[in-house]
Amino acid sequence: MSRYGAMYGPDCTFLGVDRCDVGDPASYEGADVVILGAPFDGGTSNRPGARFGPQALRQACYLPHDGSRPSLALRVDALKDLRVLDAGDVECYSGDVEGSLRAIEEAVHRVAASGAMPLVLGGDHTIALPDARGTARAYAPGRTSMIHFDAHADTGDIAFGHLYGHGQPMRRLIESGAIRGDRFLQIGLRGYWPEPETLSWMAGQRMRSYEMTEIVARGLEEVLTESFAIALDECDQIFLSVDIDVCDPGHAPGTGTPEPGGLTARQLLDAVRRICYELPVAGMELVEVAPPYDHADITAYLGNRVILEALSAMARRRRDDQGGPRWDPRQPLLDGR
Repeated sequence: MSRYGAMYGPDCTFLGVDRCDVGDPASYEGADVVILGAPFDGGTSNRPGARFGPQALRQACYLPHDGSRPSLALRVDALKDLRVLDAGDVECYSGDVEGSLRAIEEAVHRVAASGAMPLVLGGDHTIALPDARGTARAYAPGRTSMIHFDAHADTGDIAFGHLYGHGQPMRRLIESGAIRGDRFLQIGLRGYWPEPETLSWMAGQRMRSYEMTEIVARGLEEVLTESFAIALDECDQIFLSVDIDVCDPGHAPGTGTPEPGGLTARQLLDAVRRICYELPVAGMELVEVAPPYDHADITAYLGNRVILEALSAMARRRRDDQGGPRWDPRQPLLDGR
């Protein structure tokens, strides 16, 4: 499994970080995070185009691609304070769903087993199955929970005669035993799917799904606090799955299945920051960025910043765990570091 590079467009790394090769463990020895592209959109049920997501996410920034991004809020430079490497894209062929999923899972597992966090750039949400399963395989069985941001539950059974697609990975994950249903937290659901039969299956698995009406009524912070307690109960680490369509299409138009009424960009960034600062995140994916529908790169820019918020929060958590004053979000910008 040699480094393939980029399947679509120039072979650049995420904001200029150093390269590594998944097939050469020595190239990422001691890494904190290894970025993998999974340019697969063969599981879409509506508009394809997410295969171009990894390339867009790597490039979506107006600042120099110099492997440095100091965070104003968190007072760290995640791309320097952590060892972040980019292994390029896993070779995916949209006509071969199962072959692509096997290749992604093997790459993710190699990274997770090395002790680094795999951070996967999608691709459609079909890849949640190999991403979360590959990560969970590196740890004790049944000890990894899932926090899943999405407009859609993705718990369908069979679509177009197939078991695999972007509307089904969460059911396949639970059925595989990689993630327990009662440690599966979904945030941001809304709209007009799934149907009652699928909702009954979800209830039978004891999933916890926060629909937007409940989030609005209770407040996102309260929902996050509750979900953290569930996620950490009898589990040691978290897999974080972010489908960009959890945001309202006004904030993220470049996606295959937009659904009005979602989170704001600010809410998503703050939520991801809090998760990666407070919880032991072992793996992460950012999926469903579809550049063909992205006006003025709005969605790619948001996705890029979601990744940076996650990395910056991890870097700040490490600094704070080593002693000294802990990060306080109320601290004025110019009052010291």
